[in-house]
Amino acid sequence: MQKIKSFLILPALLLAAAPFVAAQQANVNLDWAPQKNTEKLVPYGGNVISPEVHDDHTITFRLKAPDAHKVELTGGPVLLALKAKENVPFIKGSDGTWTLTVGPMKPNIYVYRFLLDGVAIADPNNTLTGTSNQPGYSNLVVHDSKPAYYDALNVPHGSITRHIYHSAVLNGEREMFVYTPPGYDPKKKYPVLYLLGGSGELASGWMLDGRANLIADNLLAEGKIVPMIIAMPNNQVIHRNDPDHLQKTYKLFEEELRKQIVPFVDAHYSTVKDRKGRAISGLSMGGRHTEAVGFNAIDLFSSFGILSAGDLEPEKLNPAFFADPKIKEKVDYLLVGLGSGELDFVGKRSAATHAALDKAGIKHEYFIGGEGAHDWGTWRLLLHDKLLPNLFKK
Repeated sequence: MQKIKSFLILPALLLAAAPFVAAQQANVNLDWAPQKNTEKLVPYGGNVISPEVHDDHTITFRLKAPDAHKVELTGGPVLLALKAKENVPFIKGSDGTWTLTVGPMKPNIYVYRFLLDGVAIADPNNTLTGTSNQPGYSNLVVHDSKPAYYDALNVPHGSITRHIYHSAVLNGEREMFVYTPPGYDPKKKYPVLYLLGGSGELASGWMLDGRANLIADNLLAEGKIVPMIIAMPNNQVIHRNDPDHLQKTYKLFEEELRKQIVPFVDAHYSTVKDRKGRAISGLSMGGRHTEAVGFNAIDLFSSFGILSAGDLEPEKLNPAFFADPKIKEKVDYLLVGLGSGELDFVGKRSAATHAALDKAGIKHEYFIGGEGAHDWGTWRLLLHDKLLPNLFKK
């Protein structure tokens, strides 16, 4: 018997702040406008307010760096939203504080960094700092006039448990986060979505940056999705910069999925223990894993979500899948989705996967939309608008 450590990290009935209260950076509540900063309070441990998001959707960034020679705003998502082709320079004040006001920007959550004399850094005064398997970054929350679909609303909330388990496949301790819907009843059987991250993501990415649990809570409250368990494992099995990453990762991750991840979830939760009750999806590298590994595991899964990913030669990547004479009957739902701003990045791969599925007559949804590119704005939208509402409907 494995020794399992589990940590309940989100209470089942966590209620958000009521709309239209004074927003602040103090992290008192799960505020939907945390950087509005009505009270004009400097963050604890900080020396200036940054970022400050105004109701007209303009944003002011500040950095106190009297000895710096050059400060710029950088980061793909924020620059795309600003329609800026180059980094945006700050202006230095007489007190050594660098200031930049930009916008207006459409309400969303954007990743950004500062370039301080050519060195990329997280905004040292922003309390919303990203946590991932890559150098630090900051999150900019541009609020609208009301909470967004990914915010904590005053609805019943599910729970997320952090599990630590030993993997005999990878010879070490691993982590996985599992969401159970509000009112989870062990006497009932629930379908499971296995939700994977991308390169440089941790198992917590879909919870912290993707807000998958809050999106599921809100959709459940609206009656738009089937109550389900969402398992968010770590699909990093090889260092992303390993020169043989692609050749090594597929076999290892499939083994981890079959021998550790799926058996663990089935053993610890009340699940539908057949392929009809399982879906697999992921963003970027996770979308690649969904196609390369998930299509090879048609005995485990019946639904798939390939987000911001694909392959130029799908039939060669998954020959058994495309050669299966009954594959049309085995796929319940299949999404190939990407952002409107990433057509020149993964667009050709997604299009090739879509074309191969069309050629094989495999029913699927091909979606290009949203304002984002290869970023969380795209993946939150795909999860909310397309993936979750279409799973387990049969």
